Amino acid sequence: MIFKLENSINQHINLPNKGVELYIKREDAIHPFVSGNKYRKLKYNLQEAEKQGAKTLLTFGGAFSNHIAAVAAAGRLFDFKTIGVIRGEELESEIENNPTLSFAKQHGMKFKFVSRTEYRNKTSPEFLANLQQEFGEFYMVPEGGTNTLAVKGCEEILTEEDKAFDFVCTAVGTGGTITGLINCSKPRQQVLGFPALKGDFLKRDISKFAKQSNWELISDYHFGGYAKINEELVTFINQFKADYSIPLDPVYTGKMLFGIFDLIEKGYFPKGSKILAIHSGGLQGIPGMNAFLKKKNLPLII
Repeated sequence: MIFKLENSINQHINLPNKGVELYIKREDAIHPFVSGNKYRKLKYNLQEAEKQGAKTLLTFGGAFSNHIAAVAAAGRLFDFKTIGVIRGEELESEIENNPTLSFAKQHGMKFKFVSRTEYRNKTSPEFLANLQQEFGEFYMVPEGGTNTLAVKGCEEILTEEDKAFDFVCTAVGTGGTITGLINCSKPRQQVLGFPALKGDFLKRDISKFAKQSNWELISDYHFGGYAKINEELVTFINQFKADYSIPLDPVYTGKMLFGIFDLIEKGYFPKGSKILAIHSGGLQGIPGMNAFLKKKNLPLII
């Protein structure tokens, strides 16, 4: 099996009178469903699953997980059965009303819903043994997809032409994407990560796999934590799409670009800098976020 999809392109963002150049690497355009960093993280994991003779992929995620949707789509595309262990027993009755879970179900994924307490123990030998007893043999892909094979895939994001950039920016979830970017970046380049989560644990996780020290996490733009959002961010996402015809997701890329624009205004980047921002996908999560925003009587992402 050759797990190969389309390559991404770099799209220029016109920023007159800002003194810097900004480009977006459109990893979101690789494939309609298996796109962005999810494609990169799954590529070598699927090759390894095939090498091991596995017929089933099992992974973990929450209600609106981009990873769950991507694994389901990749399973359908490359002929694997898929199982999703989902955080939150209450979601079992909400599948049809949940855009992510209904998409995954349509692509053949079977679910196991567990309590949040059980989910915290999802990597324990006992929990995994029970899963194997219930479902039989499977190839396990970790939550978010990050492992050594995922980092290997993310090391292919940057191309030879990207060596001209001074800064490479990415959103950060579990740390696999930024680690791959660090490892394939040039030593003179600075890799900036914009975490969607609160907490310092990411530095430790990234350091396990990172082969260079030319990176920094900028933790001022998480908007309160994972999946947290407010009207200011929605307005920015909608205006960005109107100005540049590029959709952003509210959990990762929207926060990263908000941060980049704010840093440009504050003079963070030296004059003449060339900046490359990685669009890591995640657009499938927009309908679910809009349902949340509607309940809160907040503007929707268009």
